[in-house]
Amino acid sequence: MYSTTAPQRSSPLARPYDAIVLDIMLPRLDGLALCQAIRQQKIHTPILMLTARSTEVDRVIGLELGADNYLTKPFSIRELQARVKALFRRVDSYSARGRVSQRAVLTVDDLVIDVDRRRVSLAGVPVTLTAKEFDLLLCFAQHPGRVYTREKLLDAVWGYSHNGYGHTVNSHINRLRSKIERDPSNPRFVLTVWSVEYKFRDVSEG
Repeated sequence: MYSTTAPQRSSPLARPYDAIVLDIMLPRLDGLALCQAIRQQKIHTPILMLTARSTEVDRVIGLELGADNYLTKPFSIRELQARVKALFRRVDSYSARGRVSQRAVLTVDDLVIDVDRRRVSLAGVPVTLTAKEFDLLLCFAQHPGRVYTREKLLDAVWGYSHNGYGHTVNSHINRLRSKIERDPSNPRFVLTVWSVEYKFRDVSEG
């Protein structure tokens, strides 16, 4: 089930949803603010953003605030259904991966990633990450040494691929580094390859 309406003010998201479809132009509280509020509550339900705005910056803002995908008006019901089904496939994929690695804890030097609890600590100190920052870090940490282009990261973490949204990846990586790297300008974990690609350090490589 998915909803296109805002949750009640007195009890936001009083019941669980499989997916949430948000229109940017909602009354009283716009879809962008509602998306941000949902993510601030640590609710990871996939969000599809509907927008009549065709400018790239509006779509990027939605993705930055935690939306998983967007759909620009006008659109057909079949296209909407296809986008929602794509979100469900992502959820199923993550769930299957989670069942395999349930309670797994990834440790690299003093960086500890609790996969099941979605918690991160550095030298014993908890690190607060957004949902997308955690997903990005987990994608890297589960595949150390694998080189990712921005487009591949968009597809793996955001669930879609679209040329021109590389700065979405860049801004998330910059924020992630600011939280897990002692010196973000000289990172130990998330490394830059050839200025346009990224990888997580493979400890086996020294």
